[in-house]
Amino acid sequence: MSHEHCHHDNQQNEPTDAESRKFDTVPQGYTGTVYTCPMHPQVRSTDPESCPICGMGLEPETVSLEDDDQSELRDMRRRFHVAAVLSVPVLILAMGKYIPGVDMEALVPHRIGIWLELIFATPVVLWSGWPFFVRGWRSVATRNLNMFTLIGLGVGVAYVYSIIATMFPEIFPDSFRGDRGAVGVYFEAAAVIVTLILLGQVMELKARSSTNAAIKALLGLAPKTARRVNSDGSEEDVPLEDIKLGDRLRVRPGEKVPVDGRVVEGGSSVDESMLTGEPIPVEKGEGDKVIGATVNGTGSLVIEAMRVGSDTMLAQIVQMVAEASRSRAPIQNLVDVVAGYFVPAVVLVAIITFIVWGVWGPEPAMAYALINAVAVLIIACPCALGLATPMSIMVASGKGASAGVLFKNAEAIQMLRQVDTLVVDKTGTLTEGRPILQEVVAAGGFDEEQVLGLAASLERGSEHPLAAAIVQGAEDRDVAINRYTDFASVTGKGVMGRIGDRKVALGNKALMDALEVPTEALAEQAETLRAEGRTAMFVAVDGKPAGLVAVADPVKQTTAEAIEALHKEGIRIVMLTGDSETTARAVAERLGIDDVFAGVLPDEKAEKIRSLQFTDGFVAMAGDGINDAPALAQAQVGIAMGTGTDVAMESAGITLVKGDLRGIVRARRLSRATMRNIKQNLFFAFIYNSLGVPVAAGVLYPFFGILLSPIIAAAAMSFSSVSVIANALRLRRVTI
Repeated sequence: MSHEHCHHDNQQNEPTDAESRKFDTVPQGYTGTVYTCPMHPQVRSTDPESCPICGMGLEPETVSLEDDDQSELRDMRRRFHVAAVLSVPVLILAMGKYIPGVDMEALVPHRIGIWLELIFATPVVLWSGWPFFVRGWRSVATRNLNMFTLIGLGVGVAYVYSIIATMFPEIFPDSFRGDRGAVGVYFEAAAVIVTLILLGQVMELKARSSTNAAIKALLGLAPKTARRVNSDGSEEDVPLEDIKLGDRLRVRPGEKVPVDGRVVEGGSSVDESMLTGEPIPVEKGEGDKVIGATVNGTGSLVIEAMRVGSDTMLAQIVQMVAEASRSRAPIQNLVDVVAGYFVPAVVLVAIITFIVWGVWGPEPAMAYALINAVAVLIIACPCALGLATPMSIMVASGKGASAGVLFKNAEAIQMLRQVDTLVVDKTGTLTEGRPILQEVVAAGGFDEEQVLGLAASLERGSEHPLAAAIVQGAEDRDVAINRYTDFASVTGKGVMGRIGDRKVALGNKALMDALEVPTEALAEQAETLRAEGRTAMFVAVDGKPAGLVAVADPVKQTTAEAIEALHKEGIRIVMLTGDSETTARAVAERLGIDDVFAGVLPDEKAEKIRSLQFTDGFVAMAGDGINDAPALAQAQVGIAMGTGTDVAMESAGITLVKGDLRGIVRARRLSRATMRNIKQNLFFAFIYNSLGVPVAAGVLYPFFGILLSPIIAAAAMSFSSVSVIANALRLRRVTI
């Protein structure tokens, strides 16, 4: 199951055109929901049935805000509850004679007991177990044998034989009868097997239904309605789906931008952090583009709709996340690979077992033949293989969680030890993700405290995050903050107002130029601060330069140590950010990062990861924002910061709870130990199946008189994980 470089792996396992056409039953031009298999993307259907290759339920290709179709989970849960309740009396009736001190024959006469078993077991097998027969039959019809083939055969043979034995015992020769002349029935084996398999299905479906939740949360970011400005100047709120290209829409202060568009009137600052991950809002004026679901600041805008519905950037990101998540599913499930060879071999062994026992076995020969053939079918079900990996993953997940590392699936653990390139987002991953005041520079005639006091007093009237950083900085340094009057905000430039009898302005060079304030004396320092990755703003008092305040998003204290440790592990580190080249380079040089890609848009991030996968092989991506979600899903291993968004965490295979990159080094060590453990577990599972089949076939009977009844085989199949669990638990003691 080890994946060498992923791009080669995908090419080799790509289905042929003929194979794709065979499993793609969607007619051309079909516009409804298309369902596909997470394990076999070539399977596409208009019905949410099960995959003809592996028997797994199909999932919708596109994500919508409509409620997940939970019908399969509800159906399986209902079937499991019925099976569990009805299997208990069957088990008691069949096994009562083995309970010490209980005379089952006196409580329920033998013949009545058999009929009661039939009555209780029939709904379990025929109703609760029906989906397994359907999938088993499809696996035979499409020649894609899987675990449902074995389950269907084993349960079907045990049940049909028991029905005939109950209704027509006289047709059976003596070779089928036990010491009391009765023909044995195996309703309990059939019922218990169905119940155990249903339990596994319910657990799998629950896990799968939760994976779409965050993608839906992402879709839910878009507002439900938009305020349309009609040609006669009137305004009305209309559902988002009614918006057409070219419509004019009003976005009031604090509202979400409804669709991607262009500003035609007004100005404001827009918080685009949900897409870019950058905490500082972007100033927007006439002609500027805005993106749907971003949040408008304090100004009012009228925009013209340019991209609506599934064309908006948000809808495209959702689709990219959904597709990349699916494409990362393993090309082929190990259990199915094994089953492809294993199932025909097991069926052959079961037939040989039946013939050998029927011809040469002791009396009742035919009963022995049937019991052993069914035991072979049941014990061979590759459930131990299915358990081998999840058990180690569960223990490793617990171990990781205690070290601040959350693993989402086995694949993330499997891949992490092979990663040779780590791509990191800057804001929120390397840095804290919120701006703080870093430096105050005073010009001649002013001191730092004065400059900061004036800046903070003025910024108290602004809702900009940079303003909040300056006010907080002044409070932290116990600088007095005074009242302001005549406050005015100049979009894209800064703020002005009066503090006492002084006219104060705070903003960029464009504001200073507009107010004819000379900035030459401070220009060099401002440029130095920008080169260090800081946002520098000029402060002017009564038309004269008073100083600079510099705000920046500080690098986390643990980042430098984490990068050094990752370099020791032989990992190349690449920064991928939407921030400016100057800021990104400044941070990269300070931290010793190997390569930088700056000014990268959200939809370009996944493309960059893809190109790195072709040149550098195994790529992990660490990020924290919605904008990182497609890239996290595209990378062989996605690593989300626990301090970031839910969508990033859902798209990633690993979440670092504290947002501390040192967790990647710990996770990598745990990955190596876990993969060793999984290989040991798979060895145990293979050994169990290899030894279990001949024992069930009765090879030990001539020497030791040992036979396995189908129910013991079913129990052995379900509880064979003891060695696997014991081995997996050893992972708790691994030091990471």
